[in-house]
Amino acid sequence: MLLSLLAVAVVSAAVLYVLYRWLIPAAVQNCSWLALLWHDVILQRVLNIMTGSSRPQRMLKAVQKNATKGDPKSVISAIDSYCRHKEWAMNVGDDKGLILDSVLTEVNPSTALELGTYCGYSSVRIARLLSPDSKLITIEFNPAFAIIARQIIAYAGLQDKVTLVEGASGDLIPKMKEQFGIKSFDFVFLDHWKDRYVPDTKLLEDCGLLKKGTVLLADNVICPGAPEYLQYVRNNPRYESRYYPSNLEYTKVEDGLEKSVFLG
Repeated sequence: MLLSLLAVAVVSAAVLYVLYRWLIPAAVQNCSWLALLWHDVILQRVLNIMTGSSRPQRMLKAVQKNATKGDPKSVISAIDSYCRHKEWAMNVGDDKGLILDSVLTEVNPSTALELGTYCGYSSVRIARLLSPDSKLITIEFNPAFAIIARQIIAYAGLQDKVTLVEGASGDLIPKMKEQFGIKSFDFVFLDHWKDRYVPDTKLLEDCGLLKKGTVLLADNVICPGAPEYLQYVRNNPRYESRYYPSNLEYTKVEDGLEKSVFLG
C-alpha cells in the first residue's frame, strides 16, 4: 500500500513538473489571458508558498546574486534573465525596453515622471539614460513594492537621480509643483493601473504639468489593455499618437506601447 502511494506521488510530481517546465509555458506564450492567469496568479502564489517570499523579494535576490553593484546595465540584465528563464514579472521587459530606451533618448528629458514603479526595473532603465542634471520622479502605491524598488535602484547606483514617492497617483500628481518644484514634465511613463491612465493624464493636464512637446509613453496598452486611454489620446486634438507594436514582457503575446506627444 505504501509503495503504491509513493508511486502515485512520484508520477503526480513528474506530471506537474512536465506541465510546469514545458507544456504550460508553451501554451501561455501566445495566449494573453492564459499568460496573465498562469504567471500572475497561479504560479506566483505557488512560489510564494513554496519559498516563503514574494516575487519582488525573489527578484531582488536575483539582482544581488547576479548583478554588479553600481552597474545599471547589469541590474537590468539580471532582472531580464530571471524573468525570462525563472519567473515572469510585469516589468516593461527587454523587448519593449528597447522602445522605451529609444523614445527616452529622443526626448532627452530634464524632468521625467513614472507612474507605477513596481520593483524599480523601468526606473533603472529610465534613470541610466538621463543627463547628469535630469531627475526622475516615480510613484508607487504599494509600500511593499516600494521597499524592494528602493533597494534595486540603490543597487544600480541611481538613488541620487530617482525620487520614489509612495502613495496614490491621484493624490500625488496635484502636489508635484509645490512638493518638488516641478513646473512641467518633459516625459511621462505610464505603467500603473490601466484604469488610471485616463484620469491621471487628465489630472496632469489640469495641473499644468504637461507642456507643448511633452511625451507620454504608455505600456501594456494591448495586454492587459488600456482601450479607454487609446481612445482618449488617439481622438484628442491635443495629442499626436503613434503605436509601437511589440510583445507582452518575456512572452510572444501581442502588446505594445503608445507614444503621445502633447500639442498644448
